[in-house]
Amino acid sequence: MTWSEAEYLEYLQSERRCYAWVMERHGGSTPEEAREAALEHYPYEPDDAPYRGLVFHDEAWHWAMLAIHGDRYAVEHPGLAQPPPEYGDVG
Repeated sequence: MTWSEAEYLEYLQSERRCYAWVMERHGGSTPEEAREAALEHYPYEPDDAPYRGLVFHDEAWHWAMLAIHGDRYAVEHPGLAQPPPEYGDVG
């Protein structure tokens, strides 16, 4: 996918907000810990990075659930397989 720098930055910030929201509400992180985790998981990638934005192939909900519950979260916690409606208001 090709996007402008502004589009990339907007999407990056949105995914960071969503990831932090999940880490805080479902992972028990403080707001600061959640922001730090989001920055770590979603670092800025320069526009010439070969796989820039590859992390966007799954939404932040999925990545945060993996960090909190592991790779079997959808099986062991089926209620968490899909984000709740309020998640859509975060990004």
